[in-house]
Amino acid sequence: MLQLIKIHGLGSSGEGVGKLGELIIFVEGALPDEEVVAEIVAVKKNYAVGRLVEIVKPSVERVEPFCSLYKNCGGCQLQHMSYAAQLVWKRQQVVDAIERIAKLDGVKIFDTLGMKNPLRYRNKMQFPVGKSKSEPIIGCYARGSHNIIDTTSCQIQNAANDKILAAVRKVVAQFNLQPYDEDRHKGFLRHVMGRVGCDGEFMVVLVTATKNFPNEKNFVRALRRELPEVTSIQQNVQTYHNNVILGRDTKILYGKPTIRDEIGGLKFNISARSFFQVNTAQAEVLYRTALDFTELRGHETVIDAYCGTGTISLFLAKRARRVIGVEVVSSAIADAKKNARENRVRNAEFIVGDAVKILPRLAEADTYANVVVVDPPRAGCDKKVLETFAAMRPEKIIYVSCNPATLARDLSTLADFGYRTKKIQPVDMFPFTSHVECVAATIRN
Repeated sequence: MLQLIKIHGLGSSGEGVGKLGELIIFVEGALPDEEVVAEIVAVKKNYAVGRLVEIVKPSVERVEPFCSLYKNCGGCQLQHMSYAAQLVWKRQQVVDAIERIAKLDGVKIFDTLGMKNPLRYRNKMQFPVGKSKSEPIIGCYARGSHNIIDTTSCQIQNAANDKILAAVRKVVAQFNLQPYDEDRHKGFLRHVMGRVGCDGEFMVVLVTATKNFPNEKNFVRALRRELPEVTSIQQNVQTYHNNVILGRDTKILYGKPTIRDEIGGLKFNISARSFFQVNTAQAEVLYRTALDFTELRGHETVIDAYCGTGTISLFLAKRARRVIGVEVVSSAIADAKKNARENRVRNAEFIVGDAVKILPRLAEADTYANVVVVDPPRAGCDKKVLETFAAMRPEKIIYVSCNPATLARDLSTLADFGYRTKKIQPVDMFPFTSHVECVAATIRN
């Protein structure tokens, strides 16, 4: 059934939103202020889904996507929208979440901080491996599926990752390594991961379904011939029948266990399984914003919950008297301590454990925080975690978020615990996608 629909907004995943009577219609690929013809392909209780058939009246913000795979690939959602309009919409996502979910008044939400050049920003790729007829294929998943689109170049990836991809593809075919079949749970090579650091360093990680690597030494030798500048080649073993990309066990096949990257003059060691921001230029913008929002004067103690490998902690240490990073993953804490030593940061310390348990112990030892900084996963913070922060009565809680919806929920909870949100700065870490990061500053009433 074809319908003419007026699009008035965008959904959280970048799809156009219109109405058919009182029924909300989501149309992927449509933009606000457009009139489109859509085929209704699904009708649910409270909404329907339409497939874009024709654009009757295009938006002034509509642009031609720069990637030939865009219509099928699930990596980007917004290439058909001008970059300036993307930044406006990402701010609006935050505004809507604060108004509708948090229901907070008087919050200053700044314009989104974007990139001067929003291409080639990703320092990390992780592409699945499959098979088409007799040839291996490596690339992105098609939109909404696990079908692999063979990819030779990705314009949001660092160019070195394209080079890694081409070399691995050639050597995999040369040695006839069998791609993993996720339906049958058979085969060998599951994913190819590339990581690009500073000073020309890069890492290749081959994610395999078995520990045994057929013709391992000759494969590595051939890959080094194709990539003579490679710093590290590793095998990560993921034996489980699930969609998790990396397994627990990693073996170094050649070179060093880590490469190094830099954010704001600080250098960080990155291992195959380390979390590290994929956009280092915008990570610096994000972390400097968090640092500015703390308004540190040099005498404060700061607790960095969910500190990971210490990236934000080391930024905070530039202006604080003392920084305490807390993280439940022991390997991340080991990396954080190493990063602090190598950057000669002496006023940051790191503790392994759950913040809900660690923070009360610190308080019992008369260690109180002037500022708490938190950068949780997309799911946000458990209410008990926020209650624990508030119980320490810091002057400020600075919340770094990658999900406006869970940010809004948690800011509402902090309001119940006596913390007022003053301002939020959206940062565009992932151009051409629907994602937006934020830094929110709250103060104790």
